[in-house]
Amino acid sequence: MTVEVDFGSDGLVPTVAQDADSGEVLMLAYVSPEALDRTRETGRAHYHSRSRDELWEKGATSGHIQHVREVRVDCDGDTLLYLVDQDGGACHTGYRSCFYRTVEGETVGERVFDPDEVYDSE
Repeated sequence: MTVEVDFGSDGLVPTVAQDADSGEVLMLAYVSPEALDRTRETGRAHYHSRSRDELWEKGATSGHIQHVREVRVDCDGDTLLYLVDQDGGACHTGYRSCFYRTVEGETVGERVFDPDEVYDSE
């Protein structure tokens, strides 16, 4: 049996990526039906870029792949949770997690790579 996922009127569902071992929340992104299918087929996290309006594989450019151990769906069927093993950093700014700072502006996360070196062609 497969649980029905409500992709909403825009065809996307918010998805939290969480470290499968530590429980650290790494990022939030959006997933389309195609992205979910590709994630399940490959075992690597795929998302839908709202800014570029396209499918993308996490780590395809940076090498910081998310290996998906499990995909969970919430009780309402309108949010997903990817439990992942993260290679390198999840955040394009170089931090392990996109949630690397407090609302007061204090940096509390670990920077694990230099984005200028990784994304020098962009």
